[in-house]
Amino acid sequence: MSGLRIGIDLGGTKAAAVLMDAGAHILARARKPTPFESYEGQIDLIADLVAEMEAAAGQTGLPVGIGHPGAISRATGRIKNANSLCLNGQPLKEDLQARLGREIRMANDANCLAVSEASDGAAAGHAVVFAVILGTGCGGGIAVNGLPWAGPNAIGGEWGHNPLPWPRPEWDETPGPRHWDGQYGSIEAYCSGRGLARDHHKVTGDPLTGEQIVARAAAGDGPCNATLGRFEDRLARGLASVINLLDPEVIVVGGGLSRIERLYRHVPALWDQWVFSDEVRTRLLPAMHGDSSGVRGAAWLWPA
Repeated sequence: MSGLRIGIDLGGTKAAAVLMDAGAHILARARKPTPFESYEGQIDLIADLVAEMEAAAGQTGLPVGIGHPGAISRATGRIKNANSLCLNGQPLKEDLQARLGREIRMANDANCLAVSEASDGAAAGHAVVFAVILGTGCGGGIAVNGLPWAGPNAIGGEWGHNPLPWPRPEWDETPGPRHWDGQYGSIEAYCSGRGLARDHHKVTGDPLTGEQIVARAAAGDGPCNATLGRFEDRLARGLASVINLLDPEVIVVGGGLSRIERLYRHVPALWDQWVFSDEVRTRLLPAMHGDSSGVRGAAWLWPA
């Protein structure tokens, strides 16, 4: 049973846990709702998930890796930039290590997605991987040689908080909507489930969810198809800026919107016009491990 490790993905609405063996096989898994507004409740939740995985393993003291929103400040050791606001300013790693009685490893949830897919997923064998989470919000992460790259400011990959590049005045993208971080016109304000729904409502007056827009577009609805076209154009511009800066071999996409199959045809066909190169070899691929990729990446923070 050597090589067992636990991965936990602490999301805003749910937390997932896996027990992974040395061969990256998942031996047990669990999922529970996240008490979004309670810091102490989230500590209890993680401790419960660890105990459940250790009961499945028949061992205690196993290595634990955790993917979480936001980042750990280099200056204070406390969480910053999390959209789960109750975590911000809290010594999450310190408190969890005291509760679990061991060293743990933690990384931003998008970085965990990048690590998972670079280790044994869609980007396996590639040195530089950029990962995008397109869900309710929009995040990014970087893996270099299979390891997360957080950077000296612990904000490596925070792509969604940059302004949407090459704004289109005909789509009223300047200054753009105000984001929860106080800035205007961020990539996340457009390239997310909330952004997709907001844009459709603004243009058509129809208050649909992102899922409804995608389904109606697939059924031939013209306004919904146009909304998805604007989304793809914006995503292509945002990812072109990543390619110009990082030049990754693969960009992997996770989150609920990663299931939109047309993205993988349309976005690379669009981004050429903004990438500063005579050709673009970067590949855009869905996360091979789907919704499990982030939690698997958390376990991968402890190599077998």
